[in-house]
Amino acid sequence: MANGHTHQTDVVIVGAGPVGLFTVFECGMVKLHCHVVDALDDVGGQCTALYPEKPIYDIPGFPRIEAAELIVRLKAQAAAFRPTYHLGQQVQALEPLTGGFWRVTTSTGTVIQAQAVIVAAGVGAFGPNRPPLPGIEAYEGKSVFYYVTQRETFRGKRIVIAGGGDTAVDWALSLAEVAARVSVIHRRDRFRAAPDSEARLKALAKAGKIDLVVPYQLHGLEGKDGQLGAVTVATLDGATRRIEADVLLPFFGLSMSLGPIAEWGLALERNQLEVDPATAATSKKGIFGVGDVVTYPGKLKLILTGFAESAIAARSAYALIHPETPLHFEYSTTSGVPDA
Repeated sequence: MANGHTHQTDVVIVGAGPVGLFTVFECGMVKLHCHVVDALDDVGGQCTALYPEKPIYDIPGFPRIEAAELIVRLKAQAAAFRPTYHLGQQVQALEPLTGGFWRVTTSTGTVIQAQAVIVAAGVGAFGPNRPPLPGIEAYEGKSVFYYVTQRETFRGKRIVIAGGGDTAVDWALSLAEVAARVSVIHRRDRFRAAPDSEARLKALAKAGKIDLVVPYQLHGLEGKDGQLGAVTVATLDGATRRIEADVLLPFFGLSMSLGPIAEWGLALERNQLEVDPATAATSKKGIFGVGDVVTYPGKLKLILTGFAESAIAARSAYALIHPETPLHFEYSTTSGVPDA
């Protein structure tokens, strides 16, 4: 990892999630060197920060793979091309230079000059939607958590989960296997989760293995020195109920923003970058986009779609950087992995 210096490279990749990591590999396959910038302190994006232990089922060749394991494998695949990572810093400015170069400046003062920039920023900068509970800050990171990274951390705990979406329901099902007790708080009896997951949740509740506390909303917290003792919930008409708890997991979704990317003058549609699917090119020459941050007719927001876009963007970047040397297309079984 590097910061605080000026660097020269072929391509700057903005975002170190799964699609950003695979973009390093695809660029390496056409002998382009990459620097990668990400606001998080580790690679992996949402796979690392939000659901490392959740299984993914639609990665080719892996009937099932946990998100964290996918990131380990993608990082190892990219390592052959010796990328330089600039983690824990956000791209603040993108400026055109003479000769077709771009200058990227990060929040820590790192400056990188490159002929191509590939934006793989996923949903952009993200953070949790916090419930408006007085004093919740004192519990955050100690007994109130907005993400689950290792479910073993919660073994034997009394857990209150608040929310009605897929994240709340999925983690209720998973944590019920290790927790002393799981209580799910939701303002209505119907959930916004996948029907099969909702059915499993209600079956566990009927069997007495999960408490469904509906229709209630979070009302207050009880505890000392950052450690919860109980969560108070209330109905819309003011009836309250006290639930003893060691941990509160509020799952009310994420607030997402493109951040400085929105100020780069690129064509946007509904807060996503408009790209040409044939080239992954944005509205500015030398800037490409891949993954969930981009949109075009028929776009599918899947990791595997982003992988295909990475291959297209890498070859488009090569054509831009080396216009005098046409790229001879080869399958990897023929070319192998080029030397970095």
